[in-house]
Amino acid sequence: MCGIVGLFLKDQSLAPELGHMLTEMLITMTDRGPDSAGIAIYGAEVAGQLKLTLQSSDPETDFDALDADLGAALDTHVTQRVIDTHAVAHIPSDQFDAAQKALAEIRPGVRLMSRGETLEIYKEVGLPRDVAARFDLSRMSGTHGIGHTRMATESAVTTMGAHPFNTGSDQCLVHNGSLSNHNALRRKLRREGVTIQTENDTEVGAAYLTWKMMQGATLGEALQSGLDDLDGFFTFVVGTKDGFGVLRDPIACKPAVMAETDQYVAFGSEYRALVNLPGIDTARVWEPEPATVYFWSHADGQTIHDKAA
Repeated sequence: MCGIVGLFLKDQSLAPELGHMLTEMLITMTDRGPDSAGIAIYGAEVAGQLKLTLQSSDPETDFDALDADLGAALDTHVTQRVIDTHAVAHIPSDQFDAAQKALAEIRPGVRLMSRGETLEIYKEVGLPRDVAARFDLSRMSGTHGIGHTRMATESAVTTMGAHPFNTGSDQCLVHNGSLSNHNALRRKLRREGVTIQTENDTEVGAAYLTWKMMQGATLGEALQSGLDDLDGFFTFVVGTKDGFGVLRDPIACKPAVMAETDQYVAFGSEYRALVNLPGIDTARVWEPEPATVYFWSHADGQTIHDKAA
């Protein structure tokens, strides 16, 4: 049993409130997942720059002069912003592979949480309220975001086992459920060159979507393919640079509820996660259908909604 939340803003005047709203939603789901918590925020983009969200169990040592050391290794200018056990480093967009190799050499204790032009992921072991406070999540702004509270069933309670999982640029996934074929699929994806860092079944789900999109599928098509290739039961919420998608397995035994107004689209494992959102009393509220892909996007500056069975 885990808790999922998601918020996609149609009204960008709410952007400064995104972190606050998501944090309240996440904390409400504490009893569904007290082991660890995480949140993905899609925020401002810097042209030509890639964000690397990094984590360390010894941040005072690992993040000290990391920007200078990584910049020297890449022969470029690197900036970083440290928040508790995480740091966000900005590097040139074409330097990810070189940066990943350099980090392994100069800071072997640093772990990559996410990469993307707009994506930042913050996650740690602990109660959602405590994790949110450590990273000051309520003060973060952005266009959309997703979050997760975890009750571990498939792997150990660790920072790397917490959700969201990022396996492709600006892409992440949170999951409630259990994938029964994740071991076989993990081996297959690794043979295909997809990086998977943990033994968590959810990371395999995220990596599967990344792999399908590497082959040219849209997110909607990748999610649709997952209905055939992923065994088990699941509710997925997936974030991309432009929006977010929702998919439940054909049995749909894991709870899910959505709400939509002129200002936002929201997702929660339970309705109580949504009750403090503005205008919720007049929102269209529904339970997403089984085996149906839902997706909202900011593509081309417009809000686009897609639903495909």
